[in-house]
Amino acid sequence: MASKAKTMFVCQNCGSERPKWEGQCRDCNAWNSLVEEKVMAASKNPRSWTVGSDGAASQTVLSLDSEIEINETSRWNTGMNELNRVLGGGLVAGSYTLLGGDPGIGKSTLLMQMAGQLGKVGRKVLYVSGEESVEQTALRAQRLGVKSAAVKVAAESRLNQILNLVENVKPEVLIVDSIQTIYLDDIPSAPGTVSQVRECAARLMAVAKNSKVAVFLVGHITKDGNIAGPKTLEHMVDTVLSFEGDANYQFRLLRAQKNRFGPTNELGVFQMSGQGLEEVNNPSELFLAERGESLVGSTVFAAVEGTRPMLCEVQSLSSASYMAMPRRTSLGFDVNRVHLLTAVLDKHLECDFARHDVFVNVVGGLKISEPGADLAIASAMMSSISNSTLPAQTIFFGEIGLTGEVRAATMAVERLRESEKLGFTQAVLPVGNKKHVEKVLKSLKIRLHYIKHISELSKFQGRTTIPVATNTAKTSPASRNEKPIADFFTD
Repeated sequence: MASKAKTMFVCQNCGSERPKWEGQCRDCNAWNSLVEEKVMAASKNPRSWTVGSDGAASQTVLSLDSEIEINETSRWNTGMNELNRVLGGGLVAGSYTLLGGDPGIGKSTLLMQMAGQLGKVGRKVLYVSGEESVEQTALRAQRLGVKSAAVKVAAESRLNQILNLVENVKPEVLIVDSIQTIYLDDIPSAPGTVSQVRECAARLMAVAKNSKVAVFLVGHITKDGNIAGPKTLEHMVDTVLSFEGDANYQFRLLRAQKNRFGPTNELGVFQMSGQGLEEVNNPSELFLAERGESLVGSTVFAAVEGTRPMLCEVQSLSSASYMAMPRRTSLGFDVNRVHLLTAVLDKHLECDFARHDVFVNVVGGLKISEPGADLAIASAMMSSISNSTLPAQTIFFGEIGLTGEVRAATMAVERLRESEKLGFTQAVLPVGNKKHVEKVLKSLKIRLHYIKHISELSKFQGRTTIPVATNTAKTSPASRNEKPIADFFTD
């Protein structure tokens, strides 16, 4: 006698299951996210697609005391240096990669251009689109200049048919655009639901690991910026790539949030053009191309994304506020860090940020998360509130603590070398980096200024006095500094 089919209500945001419908998910607090799904009956061999035809395990057991030969040919050059960097040196055979990003950001364009580059060297690529027809995909490929016979395109949403295509074409690289549009006929739920995404992703993972096919999945994202579907999707894959950008800028940033074959937090920079995505080999020069000379409230921060040093401009604007609670606005930087920095500067430099609105912007649509940007942003804030300029050819980096101390930043030598390569002549950095930097000081021509406490930033202000609170009789360190900033940097 066949068992009665069961139904469960599954949250499409976090994947939690409930026996009955609820207006709000108790796990993730999302409203109206529970969708009714039928539970598949358990088969006698529910994972038969992961084992060999004889029932034996498809993967061999390896003892760790045995010698392992590293095959260098297992990494393939994608033909795009920025993508190679983010992937850890190239595409790995049998890897499983998830690419997420906003609609229209260029995910399909990036993968189609990668397919074209792989096709030029004879790699067989199968591009399966569940959102476009074959004609639409082919026309887009031709606009991007992809005309290789090694690249095959198909329009299919049924997973069983996609697996048949893989069996017939036998590609080395499989691109599925997107995982939210693929479905299994055996699961009686709509495409994109948690059950469909989880099961389809698991079967595609078996294809990647058993057939040594490099599989790319395109994933939609939610309004919160997270990849739609169950969290297990990100656990299944080997690499999670995030394609970011701003509609107001032509820059596109590719980040590795997870990578089993290389370092995480690597950054690849692209520029959108009429011919598709173009690689930006020197993003520092591009982000600083329109920077002026001796601007008030403008500093240059030597950032590090993964292993790549990159210079960017940080701007700050302070204006008198007539509100009881002045505004703190930040673009590209955590606004909570801005609150922290204003409190530290008020405490140790007696600045009057309590009566000023503070706006912070990282130019070019970049997003900075590392604490090493504190010193650059604090310098820009002080420059703005005092209406004084800082030398244009000076870079800043260092973390600021609550007691006002300036802490060392990682990869200081790489930051300085990148700054020197772009023509910067001065650097302000924590004294904690001095010991390590002095080992290579002979090869650096850039002039270094070490600071230990935030109060030493007052040296870099000109003759203009920083406004101080009217309820204090103390004199700020900046107002006692009568030495012009040009003299400080040249003596």
